[in-house]
Amino acid sequence: MATVHHWTGLEARALRLALRMSVRGFAQRLGLAVATVSKWEKLLAATEPRPDTQAILDTALGRADSSVHLRFETILSETGGRAGSAAGCRVTAAGPRAWEYESWTDDLDRTSVALSRQDFTFADSLLARWLNRFRATELDDKGLYLYARSTALLGDLKRDQGCVLGPLSAHHAYRDARSVFTHLDIPRRVAQLDLSLAVVAEMSGKLDTAAHTYQNLAVDERLSRRDRTRARLWVGTALSKDGHHDYATRVMQAATREFEDLSEPDDWSVAHQKLALARRGAGDLTQALYFIDIARRSGCTDSPMQCVRMDTAHGHVLLSDRATRDDGLHVLDQAAGTAAQYGLVHQLRSIESVKASSEGPGGLRQR
Repeated sequence: MATVHHWTGLEARALRLALRMSVRGFAQRLGLAVATVSKWEKLLAATEPRPDTQAILDTALGRADSSVHLRFETILSETGGRAGSAAGCRVTAAGPRAWEYESWTDDLDRTSVALSRQDFTFADSLLARWLNRFRATELDDKGLYLYARSTALLGDLKRDQGCVLGPLSAHHAYRDARSVFTHLDIPRRVAQLDLSLAVVAEMSGKLDTAAHTYQNLAVDERLSRRDRTRARLWVGTALSKDGHHDYATRVMQAATREFEDLSEPDDWSVAHQKLALARRGAGDLTQALYFIDIARRSGCTDSPMQCVRMDTAHGHVLLSDRATRDDGLHVLDQAAGTAAQYGLVHQLRSIESVKASSEGPGGLRQR
């Protein structure tokens, strides 16, 4: 919840609006003269309540419920920067207040949860609240760190929506976030953004570029051991997409063993899913079915994205054999329905590509 370390008329007015009270009703609630509250309303950030009144406002905010706190934070975020100038006052504090840093951090945690559930509308509203509120040039290092994290999460949102290239894309957002983290001299974050940019390159069909970047990051000490192993797994993904299925299998199996050592069951499951696709590409449907079965039994499918990816891989394997073609189409149709429901555009394109490839020469195996 918000904490105001120093009240001005601006914050007092925001509290009144959040409580949905008139000037007179707010004054009565605080035990103050109506003229005092009217002065806050007129002068906003150019006036400061007396120390004893600051304590009264602290108490009023502290006793308010969570919905009032949310409205209070939103009102300040949306009007705080322009209320003073609208009243002809000079507001000296350009950057975030202490409570705004706390709220910003909380909203980034909420954004991560929303993205894990593919609730893109809510995630976008949380990020826009802060990215539209401040310019990077008016932020200190703490604010810049939150700004860069917000921009990186915006990249994740755009990537999951399938918007990978262009001025309003994952690539653009990741590059902006990387620039800020470079300025702040945070090597681990820079390397993580390099990894995200490689994923975007792979998604946009630049397989050689992606594989080369993944190979470099797989031994990059700036990254955690888990992230380095993910990079190694994605080397295999890029190789498999480029037709080097046997080599990709060996690379993926090494990553799978690493995930087992790291006790990362979700990554371990994803690795088996990718192994299944590599073996399908090599024409080894027995091994492909074996690996996809392991992935389905061990994987976490709490999010729509995870469900769609798993079903797409499963359907792809089933579709490769005439005997299981109908089952594969059914699984892919289910995946497409979920992808459409949650706006997973890139996944929808992948599903359509899988269906199209199965209709070409050599797309099916006859039993």
